[in-house]
Order: sequence, then structure tokens, then C-alpha cells
Amino acid sequence: MSQRRPQARPDKTAKAAASRASAAPPRLLVATRSRHKLAELRDLLALDFVELVDLDDVGIADEVEETGGTFAVNAALKARFYARLSGLPTLADDSGLEVGALGGGPGVRTRRYAGEQATDAQNNDKLLAALEGVPPAGRRAQYRCVLALALPAAAGPRGGLPVRLTRGTFPGRIAAAPRGTNGFGYDPIFEPAGETSGGATVGEWPPERKQAVSHRARAARRMRPAVVRLVAGDAPARRPAPEGGA
Repeated sequence: MSQRRPQARPDKTAKAAASRASAAPPRLLVATRSRHKLAELRDLLALDFVELVDLDDVGIADEVEETGGTFAVNAALKARFYARLSGLPTLADDSGLEVGALGGGPGVRTRRYAGEQATDAQNNDKLLAALEGVPPAGRRAQYRCVLALALPAAAGPRGGLPVRLTRGTFPGRIAAAPRGTNGFGYDPIFEPAGETSGGATVGEWPPERKQAVSHRARAARRMRPAVVRLVAGDAPARRPAPEGGA
């Protein structure tokens, strides 16, 4: 009489690994319609286990009013608004240029400096006109970026969403005239710190050099560990802190 061999029990570790492999990766909404910004943050965060999507990818047409007086307030406002609307963990940024001779302007109005529908060239022209006659020592400036991460699942009993913030700055000065065609925004008139006056602008830098040291790169590097923890649900988010240094 032949004996029946006992069936091997499935290995729990292998089963768990197979389950993770077959599960769809968690999605992180980036609160933008700019494919350029989405691609940049995808490269900077390097999150192979998370799918980054933008507002158009998830069919959100609503726009949030950026009524805050600081980059931190606006970034948190956008992150909360789109997290509630989408039900997805949401990463938002607010960034811009601060010029010492202009009292920190254009600041939160960086993108709209020359008007609501202004082009990059129009914004650059207005800034150069505002600094006409100002010597290099008085043309110091910095790009600033604040990233905000909001998790809808972390909503409090009254519906408040905690937000995790990170910051980054990129110091330099405003050039006397545009040079270079790389980058976007004010890059053709922004000479990074370390360049001599009249030296290369970010518009003349190769993209990979900018990506290594830019304000958004620095904020993204600081945000990455939080995304790894928070999207996995391993740690609480923090409420926005007052705007401060990078």
C-alpha cells in the first residue's frame, strides 16, 4: 500500500513577497499640471515603489486659490485641498525668487510678477528693469522652494489634515542680461553663488548640474524619507511650521 506524501505548505515569506509584487504601487498625487515639474520631482525623489501622478492624470480640473503670504502657507494649502479632493497622499510645492533689493520680491508672485498670464520673458524683463543701475553687490537673490505632503487618511476628528514641510534654497544674484536657453522661469538671469559676476547663469548650466543643487532638489531630498515613511503609514505627519530658513 503506497503512502501519500504530505503536501508542502506554502512558504509565508514567499507568499508575502508574491502578494507585494502583484499589488499596485501606492500613488502619490503631485499637485501640478506641469509635466516638467512632475518629471523633475519623479527624478529627484527616485521612488521606484510609488507611482507619481499629476492633477490631469486623476481628472481633477479644480484650481485652488493661492491666498497665502508665504511659500509655506501656499504649499500647505494646495496639499490639503487636493488631498481632500482626490483621497490620495498629495505633494505640493510653492516656490519662487526672492531678491534682496526688492524686499524679498517677487516672492509668492514670482510666476505672476508681470501679470496673471505673463510669460517667462516678460517676468525677466520686468525684473531687469526694476534692478536697472543696481550694482552686482546689490543684486543678491535666492530661489526658495517649500514642499508640503498631506495624507487624507491622517485627517483629525474635525477634518484637519496634518502636513509635513521641507524647504530648500538656491542662492545667487540677478545677472545684467539674459544668457542661456536651458531651464525655465528666471534661470537665464540667475547667476548661482560661486559664479563670478557676469559668470554662467542657470540658463547656461546643463540640466543635471542644476538638478544637483537647486532649491527644489534640496527640498525633495529632505522630503524623500518622509514620503517613504508616511505613504507607508509608519509615522505621523507634522503640522506646518512657521516659514524659516532652508
